[in-house]
Amino acid sequence: MTRPSIGDQELALLHYLAEHEPASVGEVAAGFGEAHGLARSTVLTMMERLRAKGYLKRRQAQGVYRYSAATGPGEAMRSAVGSFVENTLRGSVSPFVAWMAERGEVSDDELAELQALVKRLKGTRKEK
Repeated sequence: MTRPSIGDQELALLHYLAEHEPASVGEVAAGFGEAHGLARSTVLTMMERLRAKGYLKRRQAQGVYRYSAATGPGEAMRSAVGSFVENTLRGSVSPFVAWMAERGEVSDDELAELQALVKRLKGTRKEK
């Protein structure tokens, strides 16, 4: 089952929480929210939305809810990329690959990873 997509700020919060979990809303508001100009209430709203979407879970400990990732930030990133490709690029990855080629800022490691992905795609592609 795919999870609902999330926005850039929600993804950044997930990355922060993955490095600082489990954390209370107050801790995330102080460490993440203040750096991004977000009020505690905004951080709470974001965290509860992420929990409702299935990206976060919470447990009560000593009267305080402590949040942790229900999935890694990688799954959220894949969901965001999938949503972008399907909705913005109408399912075609060619414009994205063209942008990457024009940008020219792909490291050797990233290029090797892309080549491995293309090889894997060729191996799993059905003949037409």
